[in-house]
Amino acid sequence: MKLQVTQENLNRALSSVARIANSRGTLPILANVLIRTSKNRLSLSATNLDIAITHYIGAKIAEEGSITVPARLMQEFVSSLPEEIINLELDGNKLHVSTNKYNSVVNGVMADDFPVMPAIKAGKSWSVNAVAFKKAMQQVVFAASSDETRPVLTGVLLKTTDKNLAMAATDSYRLAEKQLGKVKEDVEMLVPASALQDLLRVIGDDDEEIQITHDGQQVLFKLSDIELVTRQVDGKYPEYEKLIPSSFAVSARLKKADLVSVTKVSSLFARESAGSVTIVVDESNQTLSIKSVASQLGENTASAEAKIKGTGSITLNSRYLLDALNALTGDEVEFGFNGKLEPTLLTDPNNADYKHIVMPLKS
Repeated sequence: MKLQVTQENLNRALSSVARIANSRGTLPILANVLIRTSKNRLSLSATNLDIAITHYIGAKIAEEGSITVPARLMQEFVSSLPEEIINLELDGNKLHVSTNKYNSVVNGVMADDFPVMPAIKAGKSWSVNAVAFKKAMQQVVFAASSDETRPVLTGVLLKTTDKNLAMAATDSYRLAEKQLGKVKEDVEMLVPASALQDLLRVIGDDDEEIQITHDGQQVLFKLSDIELVTRQVDGKYPEYEKLIPSSFAVSARLKKADLVSVTKVSSLFARESAGSVTIVVDESNQTLSIKSVASQLGENTASAEAKIKGTGSITLNSRYLLDALNALTGDEVEFGFNGKLEPTLLTDPNNADYKHIVMPLKS
């Protein structure tokens, strides 16, 4: 292998793939990145056996070849080089990396030993707008669980109903759902939230479309110069739609900034009680107030004007409430519940595509 590549392109590709490399795995080669020539382009790949990512970049290739080298070392080294042409030349298992003023040798491992995710041969394929899909992931993925004892909840559900695609995630304490519009295929798959977090990281401003190909076991996300493939999560996702209330005994509509402000202030006093705050909605004076009490620190009540129907109170985790508010994109928020132990639904009253549920705490 002998080629020239710009520092900017090589650094960008290494930044995309190196985080997938796993230095704590049982296979030492999983800490490496695979570098190989491919049809007048250079590809860099990394995998942890559950997720694999490949980034293609332009290069001036004189000789074909492939090698794996330590991902962390290569990324940190290349990111430290000046923005100029980098020469890569393979001699046996040694990769010579040189520029005008730098000359280094990185010891590699043969590419034949690098594990490759099996190709998807008979899957469905469809595409979505990259900007819309990225926004949906930002609004949904954080609600997935990180508890490996309930693996189904560590996934994000992509499912169509009458060809309308929805993305949903829950950790059983909260639930986020985003409607993405129509797609041509019938879809139901459970994608690891960790894979979508990596996909979020690599979607570029220039990407217009994401092509998605999947079978019963894997899913491939293909951008203009990046491919990410991941195993799907096994198991049946809970029928979360039943959790979403259709009507409310108590509801409030107010400026999102006002609710964020009073929640942040109240959360300062709620640290002792694991973030627990009580929201009191009063129809008689059209006020929403949040109370928090900490025996050591004191207590706080913060209020905001709102358009209110019904009177009641509910206790929520302030961090989950702030996460939900940050995921909403409009200037206003509608907040509704039916009782102290019933789910609370937050929506943008001017956009029905996104719903967020926060489960109450026992007060």
